[in-house]
Amino acid sequence: MATKIRLARGGSKKRPFYRIVVTDTRMPRDGRFIEKLGTYNPLLAKDSEERVKMDIDRVKHWLGEGAQVTDRVSRMLEAAGVLDKKERSNPKKAVPGKKAQDRAEEKTAKASAAAEAAAAPAEEEASAE
Repeated sequence: MATKIRLARGGSKKRPFYRIVVTDTRMPRDGRFIEKLGTYNPLLAKDSEERVKMDIDRVKHWLGEGAQVTDRVSRMLEAAGVLDKKERSNPKKAVPGKKAQDRAEEKTAKASAAAEAAAAPAEEEASAE
């Protein structure tokens, strides 16, 4: 049986609350789970101790049993010091979108046109003397 440590959503509309659970990979996200390992409340401040609560001993047990960890839970475990930090590569993260690139090109074109227009009268005066 393939197991996974992942988040199961609870809470009402626009008020999310998550349980950190171990589940069979074939079960639905909010469906049956094997064991509850902790909770995650994204509405609390990031520096709050109540935001993420986990039973670290049970997490280590399930990792020893071969349970896979989802990306979000692995970030929580990295912050808790249970897992080593992974090297994540998202090369397109810093690249602006197409519209932003178009706006930047227009801005540079206008700036260069303005610089040329300002330089043209100065050249005419220099050649007239």
